[in-house]
Amino acid sequence: MTTLTVELGERSYPIYIGDKLLGQDDLLKQHIPGNSALIVSNETVAPLYLDKVQSMLSGLKTESVILPDGEQYKNLEVLNKIYDSLLRNRFDRNSTIIALGGGVVGDMAGFAAASYQRGVHLIQIPTTLLSQVDSSVGGKTGVNHALGKNMIGAFYQPKAVIADTDTLDTLPDRELSAGLAEVIKYGLISNPEFFDWLEINMQALLSRDRAALSHAIEVSCQSKADIVAADERESGKRALLNLGHTFGHAIENGMGYGEWLHGEAVGAGMCMAAVMSNQMGWMSDEHMQRTFKLIEQAKLPCKAPASMSADKFLELMSVDKKVLDGVLRLVLMKGIGKSVVTDDYTLDDLKKAIQHSIAARDL
Repeated sequence: MTTLTVELGERSYPIYIGDKLLGQDDLLKQHIPGNSALIVSNETVAPLYLDKVQSMLSGLKTESVILPDGEQYKNLEVLNKIYDSLLRNRFDRNSTIIALGGGVVGDMAGFAAASYQRGVHLIQIPTTLLSQVDSSVGGKTGVNHALGKNMIGAFYQPKAVIADTDTLDTLPDRELSAGLAEVIKYGLISNPEFFDWLEINMQALLSRDRAALSHAIEVSCQSKADIVAADERESGKRALLNLGHTFGHAIENGMGYGEWLHGEAVGAGMCMAAVMSNQMGWMSDEHMQRTFKLIEQAKLPCKAPASMSADKFLELMSVDKKVLDGVLRLVLMKGIGKSVVTDDYTLDDLKKAIQHSIAARDL
């Protein structure tokens, strides 16, 4: 087991990475200060791992709430199922919510923990690659709205993150690839050596080589932990973690939540960011092509959906958390491992890149 730490002073917390962690009772119990816990999971994950987590909580009052599975259910209506269970079972301020699942479960359980009685304890047990390398770490929680993704939420840090790599054995291939989008992101934003490593080891990751996956998870989590420690509430450096996400969120919303997996949309979004960076003279042809190739090797889409127009992209991107004072900040690249947050572009630059990415599907 590897243990990393998100350094946030008194609110610092560990990230445990390893196999067979769901069989270690003390690993979970030591982070539960009270005597009650609500496990939030979904219809896919609960049959696989709910019993294991419940067995780790012997002696405590435990309940569970099972949500439908899918991004399309990440909304206020479904969130109420968590509040209903908390209230019905009279959970108090010293209770703990345990998020058992992927990014949707983690985001919703985290927002419930942030808002129930103005804040209860939270533990993340991510079961997908995407949630293990990204969404379970850093305290971003929330739900989607019909007009925008993750527009309703809160920053709320967990007490611990327990990433059991054994759970990846039951992950569908499509979900594994979706998680690799966030892994590739860390190489692109600030770690060119890791990007080089991914180019060599992508097939091992797709083949679920345990050593390769563990290394990718550890590097990704350490990268995110360092960024969150430096900029918890995304006032500066943390915004780099949004590489590909502004384009990607527009795809998710425009296509209908759940039609594209989050990682698939981010993969295409990073390709669109590379196109725009290249067209502005910031990223070389070589680095753009290497970006395309690695994303495609991960079995992710690298082109915008043909059914979305440039105007639709612009409309959806204008409703984004990265819009400040009416100006949309984008994460673009000046090379592999050299990402920047910028508003130094024109509307024509943005529209040209979107149109190119849409037209590329027909090339």
